[in-house]
Amino acid sequence: MKIAVIDYGASNLQSVANALTVLGKPFEIVSEPGRLADFDKIILPGVGAAGSAMEKLIDSGFAEVLPKLKVPILGICLGLQLFADSSEEGNTKCLSIIPGQVKRFQTDLKVPQIGWNKVALVKASPLTVGIPNNNFFYFVHSYFLETLPEFVIGQSVYDYTFAAIVQRGNFYATQFHPEKSGQWGMKLLNNFCDL
Repeated sequence: MKIAVIDYGASNLQSVANALTVLGKPFEIVSEPGRLADFDKIILPGVGAAGSAMEKLIDSGFAEVLPKLKVPILGICLGLQLFADSSEEGNTKCLSIIPGQVKRFQTDLKVPQIGWNKVALVKASPLTVGIPNNNFFYFVHSYFLETLPEFVIGQSVYDYTFAAIVQRGNFYATQFHPEKSGQWGMKLLNNFCDL
């Protein structure tokens, strides 16, 4: 088993790499899209703004390759948002892997949401096997994905309900940071690696 962590210059690469090292999973940081065919699993990390991240994915060639891949792929935080059709952040056209729009929180609560929040598991997925329902995970985000219920595996509430875990076919994604979410975040990452 070989895992690729995509380096497109806009991400929390090191924390994901550290988590995979702790789990004892063999991985490589990959910055050339042509190399993705050599891997069994792919992780698209993400911290930053949708517009500049998409520019980097397009310029590097990843935007063309990613949607066509058939192996399991995990998007994290901004990685989840880039799977959508579009984002209100910078009015950005995204990868159109999971139907939906990324919207900014319109709330009197503090934005970005930073900290631990409960995730209600609403549908079974190999990603969440062995993880208790209504468990806490670590979030840092101002935007969330609005998508169809059929793609939602887990959801959270921050003034209103939003998708916290999504899946469409071989594409999985979390709005929270599993690599910063303690025992159960590591369990989710391990589940992905073992798919």
